[in-house]
Amino acid sequence: MFGSIRWRITLPFAALIGLAILALGGYLTTIARSYLIQELQNDLFARAQLLAALLENQDFQVENAENLDAIARRWAQEQDLRITLIGLDGTVLGESDEERTLMENHAGRPEVREALETGQGRSIRFSSTLGFQTLYVALPVVQDGQTVGVVRLSMPLDQVQASVARLQQAIMIAAAVAAALAVLLADMISRRIVHPLRDLTAASRQIAAGDRFFPQVPARGDEVDDLARALNQMSVRLRGQIDALNAEREKLSTVLQQMESGVLMVNPQGRIELINRAAEQIFDLDAEAAMGRSLVETLRLYQIVDMWQKALRNNTTETQALDLLNQRKSLQVIATPLGGVLTGNILLIFQDLTRMRRLETIRRDFVSNISHELRTPLASLKALTETLLDGALEDPPAARRFLTRIETEVDSLSLMVQELLELTWIESGRVQFEFEPTSPEKLIRGAVERLQMQAERAGLEIEVHYPPDLPAVRADPPRMQQVVMNLLHNAIKFTPAGGKIVLFADPVEAGQMLFGVRDTGVGIPADDLPRIFERFYKADRARSGGGTGLGLAISKHLVEAHGGRIWVESTEGAGSTFYFVLPVSPAR
Repeated sequence: MFGSIRWRITLPFAALIGLAILALGGYLTTIARSYLIQELQNDLFARAQLLAALLENQDFQVENAENLDAIARRWAQEQDLRITLIGLDGTVLGESDEERTLMENHAGRPEVREALETGQGRSIRFSSTLGFQTLYVALPVVQDGQTVGVVRLSMPLDQVQASVARLQQAIMIAAAVAAALAVLLADMISRRIVHPLRDLTAASRQIAAGDRFFPQVPARGDEVDDLARALNQMSVRLRGQIDALNAEREKLSTVLQQMESGVLMVNPQGRIELINRAAEQIFDLDAEAAMGRSLVETLRLYQIVDMWQKALRNNTTETQALDLLNQRKSLQVIATPLGGVLTGNILLIFQDLTRMRRLETIRRDFVSNISHELRTPLASLKALTETLLDGALEDPPAARRFLTRIETEVDSLSLMVQELLELTWIESGRVQFEFEPTSPEKLIRGAVERLQMQAERAGLEIEVHYPPDLPAVRADPPRMQQVVMNLLHNAIKFTPAGGKIVLFADPVEAGQMLFGVRDTGVGIPADDLPRIFERFYKADRARSGGGTGLGLAISKHLVEAHGGRIWVESTEGAGSTFYFVLPVSPAR
């Protein structure tokens, strides 16, 4: 009913009169409220000046807080006000209405800051305790020319609000009466105008329902016919333009959603107007929830907000690299001002550099580690060859001893190159695994048999524990035996003579077999545990034990290639236990 032309004529008249009265009433109530508050404020300042003068002889320190608290309560009873005495550092030294010791620091209160900066301060805030707004005034307390604190007075504005409410009620009644009279007058005029347009209104609804062409209306030979023809032509043109715009929008939406870079468009008010799928994934957002929300509230990253503000303020493209430590991501952020109909909007593009940074870190660590590992054998080879060239060749026994050491260093370099190539092939996925049902006993016994003599020479005892009739695991036997040998070799290397090494296997949760190698060796420092499976990484205790530092890295990749996982538990000085799990081979 209210959408008809009749009411479109009637209601504006009523609204115009009503709004004029409301505007006048709003102006009057604002003036009245301001006047009442100003009078109340002047009165509070006068009282505050009197109290500040009475405090000139009081010790304004925490040690005198109990006395100041008593003074505040006594004055509050006399003045029927809330009084707060505040030190220069914001500490509440006296309070009339609340427990002083439980109150927070007041250095950040606007009236306190303003009083210390300009000589007097005021603010109006809503009080959740009282349920309405409260006026605060504050003056500095000066002793011997030095400001020692602040005295603050506050009074609720309930009386002011009550007076303003009465005035507003009277204005609302007058506006309602005037609007009712305006409705009656405007209705009489609109009835004569609306009738010829009803048929045209019905036809217009058909366009709103989606008809491509404007329906014909009875000919009257007046302006209504002209309007009908014009609307029909407009409908045809608009439909064509809408179809073209929808097609373009679909193209742009498809391209935007398929982009690997995250995209946000932020309007001048800082609210998100556009977001693509990549941005949702980068920041773990929901597009529907993020649309229309502020950039600050949605991302909570001040660096991005600063870039948006700079791009908006300077109308220049801003670029910055950003590390999201909590998400372990590295981003390249570009903030670009838009033009045309989108002037004032800023397009934020987020390029995910996490993988590139990670690869760069791996490359840098690899170069550093392999340089460190090659330095020692190369330096030893150079020293040995220089010794031979300096005359050791003339002494056959010494020459033979040096050549033997050279052969040992060359073997060490060859082993490092071999293991490095093997690790590279495994990481790149070019190793062909031949999986077959394999007995856990075979994996454990094979490794023990090959390293039993080495353990005996080191004065160590090896024990093997596993229950009978273990199910077979799905594994490439030579590769998984290499893992067990690597773990057993490490246990032998770092367990002092007289120690014991235990190899065990046991089914755990459904479909998995747990393997373990436990030693009574020197253990691994807690700081080294997270990095023990990195290539070339050695704990300090391992630096003197030789080895390439690739064995555990190879073991980790082999276990993971089998669909398992590997980990270690260790206490420094009390030994270590390396665990890994493999999937059980499905029954045939």
